[in-house]
This record gives sequence, C-alpha cells and structure tokens, in this order.
Amino acid sequence: MIVLSEMSRDELYQWVVKLLVEMFELDAGGLTPESNLYADLDIDSIDAVDLAVKLKQLTGKRLQPEVFKTIRTINDVVDALSGLATEKAV
Repeated sequence: MIVLSEMSRDELYQWVVKLLVEMFELDAGGLTPESNLYADLDIDSIDAVDLAVKLKQLTGKRLQPEVFKTIRTINDVVDALSGLATEKAV
C-alpha cells in the first residue's frame, strides 16, 4: 500500500502519471500537471470512477465525492492525494 504522507509532491505527481499511463495506455511524455483528464486525456466518467477506485485500493483512503467532483487536471489529482495524506485515520 502506498503511504501518501511519505511522498513528496513531485513523487506523488510521478506516481499519478505512472498510474494514468498504466490504466489508460497514455503516453507519459505528453502528460503535464495541467493536462485535463477529460478534454486532453479523453478519460470519461466511468474511467474517472475506475481511477478513484484504484486510488482507494492503492492508498487505503477514499476521495470524498465533493473533492472527486472538482478534479479536472493531473495537478488536481495530486492536490486531492496531498489532502488525503494530511487527513487523520478514522
């Protein structure tokens, strides 16, 4: 399991890019923090849910629906994971 609190922001970004490449067969060279998941990467709502499920499996933490709805870019995913890293375990 990935321990978010032990990762730097850059490590988180690299990890998210690797995950997106693996899950959606994307070209890592074409990805930037500002890449829009929907417009640039052609990820649809079902893919986005799959991503959220995969993130939960790998981190043991669930993105809250209100946070999930605001995610548009790779940077937004990193921000959301950074937020999860600082949450206390329930």
